[in-house]
Amino acid sequence: MPESSSPIDVIVETHYLEDQSRPEQDYYVFAYTITIVNRGDEPARLLNRHWIITDANGKIQEVRGAGVVGEHPYLKPGEQFTYTSGAMIETPVGSMKGEYEFERDDGSRFEAPIAEFILSVPRVLH
Repeated sequence: MPESSSPIDVIVETHYLEDQSRPEQDYYVFAYTITIVNRGDEPARLLNRHWIITDANGKIQEVRGAGVVGEHPYLKPGEQFTYTSGAMIETPVGSMKGEYEFERDDGSRFEAPIAEFILSVPRVLH
């Protein structure tokens, strides 16, 4: 059973990609940069990701996969890993949340939650 508190912190920054978006076709593209920090006292490897992406119409996309950007970062205590990826939604505002699954050296696994964050075209939300 996953632990309730995680030794992993997940920090998110988002950016609207205007040059790749087509608002007239309900196509909005966002980049998100994630920094994963091991604040625990044991090393751990990121195994899997799970995202729930929701647009303003309530449309949900669920994404599951191995690793992040083709990698399975191994983080020793105090280490961090940063990557950038992207998401497409059909409205100017939406949100993402999820979790990463990690494995310790002893084979035990735990989940690191990713708190919900907003995807928004600039100047749409005040």
